Amino acid sequence: MPRAMPRIMYGTAWKKERTTDLVVQAIRAGFRGVDTACQPKHYREDLVGAALKRVFSEGLVKREDLFIQTKFTSIDGQDTSQPLPYDPSLPVSQQVEQSISKSLSNLGVEYIDSVVLHSPLRTQQATLEAYQTLEGFVDAGKIITLGISNIYDPKLLEWLLGKVRVKVGVVQNRWYEGNGFDWKVYELCQKHSIRYQSFWTLTGNPTLLDEPTLLSLAERAGFTPEQAIYRLCQIWNITPLCGSTTLSHVQEALAVERDTTFNPADPQVKELWSLMHR
Repeated sequence: MPRAMPRIMYGTAWKKERTTDLVVQAIRAGFRGVDTACQPKHYREDLVGAALKRVFSEGLVKREDLFIQTKFTSIDGQDTSQPLPYDPSLPVSQQVEQSISKSLSNLGVEYIDSVVLHSPLRTQQATLEAYQTLEGFVDAGKIITLGISNIYDPKLLEWLLGKVRVKVGVVQNRWYEGNGFDWKVYELCQKHSIRYQSFWTLTGNPTLLDEPTLLSLAERAGFTPEQAIYRLCQIWNITPLCGSTTLSHVQEALAVERDTTFNPADPQVKELWSLMHR
């Protein structure tokens, strides 16, 4: 049976030739969710597949132990100087079909737990066409969950929710001070039981990392400030992506799930929530 989405996932962007070793390191440490994309510009999906082959062959985990997520990236998000995963002259539906076939081959798996549109396409109709093509892969058992990334207009998300046949299960966005923590889209996700995944969770939040209330919470729990942010995300029903390359940081990220200190009713957690909503 496919695995449920973990509370924290390992992000593989920008790992380049180190991707295989770093994904193996993350899985050995305890990560059970891996995020990638069929986009050579920022990801080496093929090397994620090499990592999966290694951990499966070593008996470290079974396929059903892992939540594997990839993305369809439209031509606007691709580097056309690199080999593309599809023929960009084809209609969007065929581009998606070719991209998913490439992802299944790259990853060496029979099914993918989650496929996310890397961003809305140029038009609403093109976005819907891409999503509806992915729905066919769900029907065939090749994909379990669908979603969309980099969607910061709640009206656009609400429009998509009203058009699709297979529920939007994932929204993956920047969650950082530069966009006001994306609360409007986050709240829409909570309303519709969509799992909100965050990236730029640490690098995009230098002010939050120095916030006295957060530092106090971290000290009380015996956490680093970075760990405190990950844990707050989890109790607020946000799944953060962790892209750490250092084993100690990978282990720290995983350790937050064992915490029992933080809870939504904690006065300091409530205070921080209020501060971040200003």
